Amino acid sequence: MLGEAFYWVFNMSITAAIAGVFILAVRLVKKIPRRITVFLWLIPFLRMALPFGLNSPYSLMSLLSRITAKPIAAYPDSAPFSMMNFVTAADSYFPITYKEAILDKVFGAASVVWLVVFSAIFLTQTVVCFSTLREMRGAAHLRDNVWLSDRVMSPAVYGIVKPRIVLPPSFRDRDIELIILHETMHIRRADNLWRMLAFLIAAAHWFNPLCWVFLKLFLEDLELSCDERVLVKLGAARAGEYALALLESKQSATVFASAFGGAKIRTRIENILSFKKMTWFSLSAFIALTAAVFVVLLTNAV
Repeated sequence: MLGEAFYWVFNMSITAAIAGVFILAVRLVKKIPRRITVFLWLIPFLRMALPFGLNSPYSLMSLLSRITAKPIAAYPDSAPFSMMNFVTAADSYFPITYKEAILDKVFGAASVVWLVVFSAIFLTQTVVCFSTLREMRGAAHLRDNVWLSDRVMSPAVYGIVKPRIVLPPSFRDRDIELIILHETMHIRRADNLWRMLAFLIAAAHWFNPLCWVFLKLFLEDLELSCDERVLVKLGAARAGEYALALLESKQSATVFASAFGGAKIRTRIENILSFKKMTWFSLSAFIALTAAVFVVLLTNAV
């Protein structure tokens, strides 16, 4: 049973890698705002999390299936759904009957290694998460949902259920309006929750190096998109002021905290200073592009 589960996880990882590479290509188009591309990362992460997908003649997988992939029906009578099968190492599925007896042992052994490593990553990050939250209990209340702690190097949001904005003590007497606005935006968008879910999904595919690349770029785009959302509210006229506030903060971030200086400073400064508010026409075009990309990359072969 565990070997069969890993067989499909392995297939899901291949499918996610293919979808993610196309997202990387779309991401290279500088004119597409990061608050648009951040949504596109849902595609490879959903591919890593969900074994089933709707069938579509417009799917990229329809083209690839003519070359290498065989779409496997999820259920005999459910034609609209299928599972992508790039490995094609079995004669029959549900349950899997491998073409060679040795493959049963290979996937069985690989599944044990997969589960052990995933469990180790999960337990390690769980300990780190709870240790971090425990340390934040000693934070001193400043005002509203803002706290001070000498255990942090830069402003950040900690927690998921009841997130707090935590600042270093040196920020007590500074103008923190823009910092608070940025961190509040993280809270409104539940970014810490998305960070955690993305990490757990990537951890389940730890054997695929591309999944870690996708996670890194997703977290970067999460930060850049937050900057853009702040500038939508502030206005482009205050982009320079916002960039200066970013430069004065130190970089410090973890998987479970959204930090004000949590991405590459140079990349964020360039993105901030080149910010332009979208027109209704450009917004409509980007929404149409996003919908098309979702249909092409998130559906399976017919």
